[in-house]
Amino acid sequence: MTVTTAGPVTLLGRLLPEATAVAEAFDDALPAPLFPQELAALGNAVVKRRAEFMTGRRCAREALGRLGFGPVAIPSGPRREPLWPSGVVGTITHCAGYRAAAVARAEHLTTVGIDAEPHAPLPAGVLDSITLVEERRHLRQLDGQRPGIHWDRLLFSIKESVFKAWYPLTGRWLDFTEATVTIAAQRETFHAWLLVPGPVVGGVEVAGFSGRWLVERGLVLTGIAVPARQPAFAG
Repeated sequence: MTVTTAGPVTLLGRLLPEATAVAEAFDDALPAPLFPQELAALGNAVVKRRAEFMTGRRCAREALGRLGFGPVAIPSGPRREPLWPSGVVGTITHCAGYRAAAVARAEHLTTVGIDAEPHAPLPAGVLDSITLVEERRHLRQLDGQRPGIHWDRLLFSIKESVFKAWYPLTGRWLDFTEATVTIAAQRETFHAWLLVPGPVVGGVEVAGFSGRWLVERGLVLTGIAVPARQPAFAG
Protein backbone atom coordinates (compact mmCIF):
# COMPACT_ATOMS: atom_id res chain seq x y z
CA MET A 1 0.00 0.00 0.00
CA THR A 2 1.20 3.50 -0.82
CA VAL A 3 0.25 6.11 1.77
CA THR A 4 1.33 9.63 0.95
CA THR A 5 1.47 12.82 2.96
CA ALA A 6 -0.82 15.83 3.04
CA GLY A 7 -0.35 18.56 0.48
CA PRO A 8 0.05 18.87 -3.26
CA VAL A 9 2.03 15.62 -3.60
CA THR A 10 -1.24 13.72 -3.14
CA LEU A 11 -3.95 13.67 -5.78
CA LEU A 12 -6.57 14.66 -3.24
CA GLY A 13 -4.32 17.24 -1.61
CA ARG A 14 -4.35 19.21 -4.85
CA LEU A 15 -8.08 19.82 -4.39
CA LEU A 16 -8.11 20.90 -0.75
CA PRO A 17 -6.67 23.81 1.28
CA GLU A 18 -3.51 23.61 3.37
CA ALA A 19 -5.57 23.34 6.57
CA THR A 20 -6.58 19.85 5.43
CA ALA A 21 -4.49 16.77 6.24
CA VAL A 22 -4.76 14.06 3.59
CA ALA A 23 -3.64 10.45 3.27
CA GLU A 24 -4.33 8.21 0.28
CA ALA A 25 -3.66 4.63 -0.79
CA PHE A 26 -3.82 2.80 -4.11
CA ASP A 27 -4.16 -0.76 -2.79
CA ASP A 28 -4.91 -2.74 0.37
CA ALA A 29 -1.58 -4.56 0.62
CA LEU A 30 -0.53 -3.34 4.09
CA PRO A 31 -2.41 -4.90 7.04
CA ALA A 32 -4.44 -2.34 8.97
CA PRO A 33 -5.77 -3.51 12.36
CA LEU A 34 -9.10 -2.07 13.49
CA PHE A 35 -10.42 -1.00 16.88
CA PRO A 36 -13.29 -3.07 18.35
CA GLN A 37 -15.79 -0.24 17.67
CA GLU A 38 -14.78 -0.27 14.02
CA LEU A 39 -15.00 -4.05 13.70
CA ALA A 40 -18.56 -3.87 15.01
CA ALA A 41 -19.53 -1.66 12.08
CA LEU A 42 -18.29 -4.24 9.57
CA GLY A 43 -20.51 -7.07 10.74
CA ASN A 44 -20.41 -9.89 8.17
CA ALA A 45 -19.00 -7.76 5.36
CA VAL A 46 -17.33 -9.57 2.47
CA VAL A 47 -13.54 -9.65 2.15
CA LYS A 48 -13.40 -6.81 -0.40
CA ARG A 49 -15.51 -4.51 1.77
CA ARG A 50 -13.45 -5.33 4.86
CA ALA A 51 -10.19 -4.57 3.02
CA GLU A 52 -11.30 -1.18 1.71
CA PHE A 53 -12.75 -0.26 5.11
CA MET A 54 -9.51 -1.17 6.87
CA THR A 55 -7.41 0.83 4.42
CA GLY A 56 -9.77 3.80 4.67
CA ARG A 57 -9.46 3.79 8.44
CA ARG A 58 -5.69 3.49 8.14
CA CYS A 59 -5.65 6.56 5.89
CA ALA A 60 -7.89 8.38 8.36
CA ARG A 61 -5.52 7.69 11.26
CA GLU A 62 -2.56 8.69 9.12
CA ALA A 63 -4.27 12.01 8.34
CA LEU A 64 -5.27 12.55 11.98
CA GLY A 65 -1.65 11.94 12.96
CA ARG A 66 -0.66 14.93 10.86
CA LEU A 67 -3.01 17.02 13.01
CA GLY A 68 -1.27 15.77 16.15
CA PHE A 69 -3.69 12.99 17.15
CA GLY A 70 -2.54 9.60 18.35
CA PRO A 71 -4.19 6.41 17.07
CA VAL A 72 -7.92 6.58 17.83
CA ALA A 73 -11.01 4.58 16.91
CA ILE A 74 -13.16 6.04 14.15
CA PRO A 75 -16.53 4.33 14.54
CA SER A 76 -19.45 4.69 12.14
CA GLY A 77 -22.66 6.67 12.52
CA PRO A 78 -26.21 5.74 11.45
CA ARG A 79 -25.47 6.29 7.76
CA ARG A 80 -22.04 4.65 8.02
CA GLU A 81 -20.42 8.09 8.20
CA PRO A 82 -17.11 8.23 10.14
CA LEU A 83 -17.39 9.69 13.64
CA TRP A 84 -14.34 11.87 14.23
CA PRO A 85 -12.67 12.98 17.47
CA SER A 86 -14.07 16.14 19.05
CA GLY A 87 -12.89 19.25 17.22
CA VAL A 88 -12.25 17.44 13.92
CA VAL A 89 -14.14 17.40 10.63
CA GLY A 90 -13.34 14.90 7.94
CA THR A 91 -14.41 12.40 5.32
CA ILE A 92 -13.29 9.10 3.77
CA THR A 93 -13.71 7.78 0.24
CA HIS A 94 -12.87 4.61 -1.63
CA CYS A 95 -13.27 3.12 -5.09
CA ALA A 96 -11.47 0.45 -7.12
CA GLY A 97 -7.75 1.21 -6.84
CA TYR A 98 -8.03 4.17 -4.48
CA ARG A 99 -8.79 4.98 -0.82
CA ALA A 100 -8.33 8.35 0.88
CA ALA A 101 -9.18 10.41 3.94
CA ALA A 102 -9.15 14.15 4.55
CA VAL A 103 -9.43 15.78 7.97
CA ALA A 104 -9.08 19.25 9.46
CA ARG A 105 -9.57 20.99 12.77
CA ALA A 106 -13.06 22.45 13.12
CA GLU A 107 -11.54 25.83 13.95
CA HIS A 108 -10.22 25.93 10.36
CA LEU A 109 -12.93 24.18 8.33
CA THR A 110 -16.66 23.81 8.88
CA THR A 111 -17.06 20.70 6.74
CA VAL A 112 -15.21 18.60 4.16
CA GLY A 113 -16.59 16.38 1.40
CA ILE A 114 -14.56 14.18 -0.95
CA ASP A 115 -15.31 11.42 -3.43
CA ALA A 116 -13.32 9.14 -5.75
CA GLU A 117 -14.70 7.21 -8.71
CA PRO A 118 -13.23 5.23 -11.61
CA HIS A 119 -12.94 7.41 -14.70
CA ALA A 120 -15.51 5.48 -16.71
CA PRO A 121 -19.10 6.04 -17.86
CA LEU A 122 -21.88 5.52 -15.35
CA PRO A 123 -23.78 2.26 -15.67
CA ALA A 124 -26.74 2.39 -18.03
CA GLY A 125 -29.83 4.03 -16.54
CA VAL A 126 -28.06 5.76 -13.65
CA LEU A 127 -27.65 9.22 -15.18
CA ASP A 128 -31.37 9.95 -15.51
CA SER A 129 -31.95 9.01 -11.87
CA ILE A 130 -29.31 11.37 -10.45
CA THR A 131 -29.64 14.43 -12.69
CA LEU A 132 -32.08 17.14 -13.68
CA VAL A 133 -32.89 17.97 -17.31
CA GLU A 134 -30.72 21.10 -17.27
CA GLU A 135 -27.78 19.11 -15.89
CA ARG A 136 -27.97 16.61 -18.73
CA ARG A 137 -27.96 19.51 -21.17
CA HIS A 138 -24.95 20.95 -19.36
CA LEU A 139 -23.09 17.62 -19.68
CA ARG A 140 -23.59 17.64 -23.45
CA GLN A 141 -22.12 21.14 -23.60
CA LEU A 142 -19.13 20.07 -21.51
CA ASP A 143 -18.46 17.14 -23.82
CA GLY A 144 -18.16 19.60 -26.68
CA GLN A 145 -15.80 21.85 -24.72
CA ARG A 146 -13.46 19.13 -23.46
CA PRO A 147 -13.90 15.68 -25.01
CA GLY A 148 -12.42 12.66 -23.27
CA ILE A 149 -13.84 13.37 -19.82
CA HIS A 150 -16.61 11.12 -18.54
CA TRP A 151 -18.72 14.05 -17.39
CA ASP A 152 -21.55 11.85 -16.17
CA ARG A 153 -19.23 10.13 -13.70
CA LEU A 154 -17.77 13.47 -12.63
CA LEU A 155 -21.24 14.86 -11.93
CA PHE A 156 -22.06 11.77 -9.87
CA SER A 157 -18.84 12.25 -7.86
CA ILE A 158 -19.60 15.92 -7.25
CA LYS A 159 -23.02 15.05 -5.85
CA GLU A 160 -21.42 12.45 -3.58
CA SER A 161 -19.01 15.11 -2.27
CA VAL A 162 -21.90 17.52 -1.79
CA PHE A 163 -23.75 14.97 0.34
CA LYS A 164 -20.65 14.32 2.45
CA ALA A 165 -20.24 18.07 3.06
CA TRP A 166 -23.98 18.51 3.73
CA TYR A 167 -24.68 15.61 6.08
CA PRO A 168 -22.46 16.62 9.06
CA LEU A 169 -24.16 20.04 9.05
CA THR A 170 -27.73 18.72 8.89
CA GLY A 171 -27.90 15.04 9.82
CA ARG A 172 -30.41 14.73 6.97
CA TRP A 173 -30.50 12.87 3.68
CA LEU A 174 -29.97 14.89 0.48
CA ASP A 175 -31.29 13.35 -2.72
CA PHE A 176 -29.26 13.57 -5.93
CA THR A 177 -32.01 15.72 -7.45
CA GLU A 178 -32.03 18.21 -4.55
CA ALA A 179 -28.90 19.99 -5.79
CA THR A 180 -28.06 21.26 -9.26
CA VAL A 181 -24.45 21.34 -10.43
CA THR A 182 -22.48 23.40 -12.91
CA ILE A 183 -18.93 22.45 -13.86
CA ALA A 184 -16.14 24.65 -15.20
CA ALA A 185 -14.38 22.49 -17.80
CA GLN A 186 -11.09 24.40 -17.96
CA ARG A 187 -10.79 25.77 -14.42
CA GLU A 188 -11.64 22.32 -12.98
CA THR A 189 -14.04 23.77 -10.40
CA PHE A 190 -17.73 23.30 -9.72
CA HIS A 191 -20.70 24.86 -7.94
CA ALA A 192 -23.67 22.98 -6.49
CA TRP A 193 -26.80 24.97 -5.67
CA LEU A 194 -29.13 23.42 -3.11
CA LEU A 195 -32.78 23.12 -4.18
CA VAL A 196 -33.93 22.60 -0.59
CA PRO A 197 -33.36 24.79 2.49
CA GLY A 198 -29.69 24.65 3.41
CA PRO A 199 -28.01 24.37 6.81
CA VAL A 200 -27.48 27.53 8.83
CA VAL A 201 -23.79 28.16 9.55
CA GLY A 202 -22.77 31.20 11.59
CA GLY A 203 -26.28 32.59 11.28
CA VAL A 204 -26.26 32.37 7.47
CA GLU A 205 -28.14 29.80 5.40
CA VAL A 206 -25.81 27.87 3.09
CA ALA A 207 -27.24 27.94 -0.44
CA GLY A 208 -24.71 25.53 -1.91
CA PHE A 209 -21.14 24.33 -2.10
CA SER A 210 -18.13 25.07 -4.30
CA GLY A 211 -15.25 22.72 -4.96
CA ARG A 212 -12.57 21.42 -7.28
CA TRP A 213 -12.20 18.29 -9.41
CA LEU A 214 -9.43 16.27 -11.00
CA VAL A 215 -9.20 13.45 -13.54
CA GLU A 216 -5.91 11.55 -13.34
CA ARG A 217 -4.54 8.00 -13.10
CA GLY A 218 -7.85 6.57 -14.26
CA LEU A 219 -9.69 8.26 -11.39
CA VAL A 220 -12.22 11.04 -10.91
CA LEU A 221 -11.69 13.00 -7.67
CA THR A 222 -13.84 15.79 -6.26
CA GLY A 223 -13.40 17.84 -3.10
CA ILE A 224 -15.23 20.46 -1.06
CA ALA A 225 -13.79 22.33 1.93
CA VAL A 226 -15.80 25.07 3.64
CA PRO A 227 -13.70 27.47 5.73
CA ALA A 228 -14.87 28.03 9.31
CA ARG A 229 -17.12 31.05 9.72
CA GLN A 230 -17.35 31.32 5.91
CA PRO A 231 -20.35 29.38 4.54
CA ALA A 232 -19.82 27.84 1.10
CA PHE A 233 -21.98 30.52 -0.42
CA ALA A 234 -25.05 32.24 0.89
CA GLY A 235 -28.35 32.74 -0.85
